[in-house]
Amino acid sequence: MNSPRWLPLESNPEVMTKFVSCLGMKPSWQFGDVYGLDPELLSMVPRPVCAVLLLFPVTEKYEAFKQEEEERLKGQGQGVSPDVYFIKQTIGNACGTIGLIHAVANNQAHLQFEPNSPLKKFLEQTTKMTPEDRAAFLEKDESIRVTHESSAQEGQTEAPSLDEKVNLHFIAFVNVGGQLYELDGRKPFPVVHGKTTEDTFLEDAVEVCKIFMARDPQETPESKENITAKYSEVLSQQAHLGRNFNFT
Repeated sequence: MNSPRWLPLESNPEVMTKFVSCLGMKPSWQFGDVYGLDPELLSMVPRPVCAVLLLFPVTEKYEAFKQEEEERLKGQGQGVSPDVYFIKQTIGNACGTIGLIHAVANNQAHLQFEPNSPLKKFLEQTTKMTPEDRAAFLEKDESIRVTHESSAQEGQTEAPSLDEKVNLHFIAFVNVGGQLYELDGRKPFPVVHGKTTEDTFLEDAVEVCKIFMARDPQETPESKENITAKYSEVLSQQAHLGRNFNFT
C-alpha cells in the first residue's frame, strides 16, 4: 500500500498563521519572518519565542549525516522527556504540517484554542499514543488534511503537483523542560541539543540552524536566507524559522 501524499506547504508565515487559525488556534500567537542570523536581526524578533521551524534542502550529504546521527544516538542514548510530543511523518510532503503540529503540541501551555478546535481535539486524542500511532491517526484526520490542502493552494508560488519530487524539508525546534529539542518526523526520535531557557531559546535554536547551513554551504547562499521564528507582538505571536525556499 502506497503512503498518502499531500501538496507541500509554502514557507510563508501568513499561510501558516491562517492554517492554524482555521484549525481553531486563537491568534494571540502568529508566524513571522526573521531575515538573518546575526544578533542585530535576531533582536528585531518580538519575544517570547516558543518554537522555531527550519526549512532546508535534503541532500545526499544530509542523508548521510542523518544515518550516522541515528546510529550514534541509538548507541549512546538520550534523556528525552516524556513531556515531548513527537509524531512520525508517514504522509509525503506533509513536513510543514508535521512541523506545525510539533510547534503547537509542545507549547499548549502558552496557546489558546477555540471551542471544538480540530487541532486541539487531535492533540487530545493522540496525547497518549506512540509517534507511529499518531502518524496513522493523522492520515485519517479529514479536518487537518482539508486545511492542509487548502493552505497549500495559497501563498506566493504555485503549488507543485502531487507527483513532483520536493527536496525541501521542515523541522521544528522547541523548548521542553529547559531542553532544546529538534523534532523531525523523518527521524525515529527527537534529538536533544542541550539546555535552553525561554530567554535564550531563539539564539540557541539559531546556533543549531547554523550547523545545518554549514553542513551544506553550497545550498545556503546568504542571499537566500529568510529565517522566520515564533514570536510575540502583544500577548505573544508565533513565527517560524526557515530559509526563503518555496516549499516543504
